[in-house]
Amino acid sequence: MTTPEPSATLVVLDLVGIFVFAISGALVAVRKELDVFGVLVLAGVTGLGGGFLRDVLIDAAPPAALEDWRYLMVPVAAGLVTFLYHPALGRMERLVNVFDAFGLALFCVAGALKAVDYGLGPLPAALLGMTTGIGGGMMRDVLAGRVPVIFRGELYATPALAGALVAVMLDRADVPYGLAAAAGATVCLVWRLLSMWRGWQAPVPRGSASV
Repeated sequence: MTTPEPSATLVVLDLVGIFVFAISGALVAVRKELDVFGVLVLAGVTGLGGGFLRDVLIDAAPPAALEDWRYLMVPVAAGLVTFLYHPALGRMERLVNVFDAFGLALFCVAGALKAVDYGLGPLPAALLGMTTGIGGGMMRDVLAGRVPVIFRGELYATPALAGALVAVMLDRADVPYGLAAAAGATVCLVWRLLSMWRGWQAPVPRGSASV
């Protein structure tokens, strides 16, 4: 099978998403009092982990993170910026969370549309879009010794899946590529921001945890 060339829209979505995700990973590393290498590693894992996993699963070899130097330099730049200016970024916790929501929206759409380009059906493509959005954050939390965010009741994976599914279905309906991406990203972003603002949580078990 001929490997499709990524569109300019996909590349831009990927790079912007990598940058904002990498900042959130670097902030976790700073708060864990890791050295500069640890900060760069968590920035890279958070920014690149989801996309790397997506590319491996759809057999996009080599993964974009290894083929294009920009994919490696963006998280390095984000990590260094966070390492140097983390006091200011730390005071902007709410803003960083908003950036993280933007990253989630961009990644879930980019991942889903790339999966469509590689011949996947709507539901598998949407699931891969969600995986692209949450994968890096899960790897970050595991490496940092934290329970991943998506398992702590926050509405995170669900908005990503919804946004990815909207983008895939609109693309399948021959809606222009950019418009399908924008619509899917908007659904994910608005849902995620509303859940942060209103404190919406996923259902958790009630009563004693003992069995």
